[in-house]
Amino acid sequence: MKIDQPIALLGGISPSAFMKEYWQKKPLLVRKAFPNLENPLTPDELAGLALEEEIESRIVIEHGNTPWELLHGPFDEETFKNLPESNWTLLVQAVDQFVPEVADLFKPFSFIPKWRFDDIMISYAAKGGSVGPHFDYYDVFLIQSHGQRRWKIGAEESSESPCLEHPNLRLLADFKETDEWVLNPGDMLYLPPQFAHYGIAETDCMTISVGLRAPSTQEILIHYTDFLSQFYPEESRYKDTDQIAISQDQHHIDKATLARLKKLLHEALNDDQKLLTWFGQHVTEPKYTDLLLGQETTEQELLNYLNGEGLLIASPSAKLAWSTYNNESILFASGCSRNFPEHYTELLKLISESSALDKENLSPWLQDAVAITLLVELIKQGTLEFFNE
Repeated sequence: MKIDQPIALLGGISPSAFMKEYWQKKPLLVRKAFPNLENPLTPDELAGLALEEEIESRIVIEHGNTPWELLHGPFDEETFKNLPESNWTLLVQAVDQFVPEVADLFKPFSFIPKWRFDDIMISYAAKGGSVGPHFDYYDVFLIQSHGQRRWKIGAEESSESPCLEHPNLRLLADFKETDEWVLNPGDMLYLPPQFAHYGIAETDCMTISVGLRAPSTQEILIHYTDFLSQFYPEESRYKDTDQIAISQDQHHIDKATLARLKKLLHEALNDDQKLLTWFGQHVTEPKYTDLLLGQETTEQELLNYLNGEGLLIASPSAKLAWSTYNNESILFASGCSRNFPEHYTELLKLISESSALDKENLSPWLQDAVAITLLVELIKQGTLEFFNE
């Protein structure tokens, strides 16, 4: 498929038209976006994931011990036995990292950069279940996979919007509906950041939420300046060796001081290579680093494995990206980066984009010591894994 051809996923519009007209601008409802969708998990299987220690899960009960009671997992079977018959929702984060069929749902969205994706959350709601009227700071594609959910959509909101008093949930106090749709299995709703929404289960239902990350300005400033600080020794400081005029007031911060500060900051921030390095590392940082399990191996063991028809796959918890800068290629892998001569670009693309690596697609690189060393490092890091059926 060419990237600009109309596709059913987007209701018969092209990805470029979607990005121009809807992306981060307004909601889009697509009926039968996934016409042959098979629900990847049963409600019982989703509840089973919520029992696991390493999986992030929540339950919201509209009429619990408190209004909109929030419970955090891991849960036990007794928790589910004691839930009311209606008006509650189970939400399980990052199901894509534990169920390959769920991870496959990223594939239809190939027109969006992979580093923008955060995770796939799946929710189950008993009839009437909801998490209340709210808004989020990320893009999300809501795919109905079982039952029916009514979505009420409101206007754009902000951090200044009045909210109900609640210790854990940011629920809008003055939700005003502008649109309303009932989604059936296979239907999809795209919501840009900050659009108010209120989903209510018409029947027992399940919804798949494909979420996309976007770092906040605050996050960028905090993390990037922290990254930059490692490059400056203690003696790198504000200087006013050009000071000529004698201050008439010891308490006055003059314009010349501000100009020096601006120059210092501009010199520190105006480094595209450092910015690219930090950004690539930041957006490939795993959501759950403890799920990235490395394995010791040697270059010879790797070659023997590949020559014996073995496959390497990316860990479900890994994130990969690549770029080029100043005649160098850069691989970003699970929060780390490494630079290579530019002729390694095709290898880095192969590692980042392939569903599996084998002796066939790696054949141009199996005699290259740098390439083999890289593959071994990625296995030890846990980004790549030996495939075991």
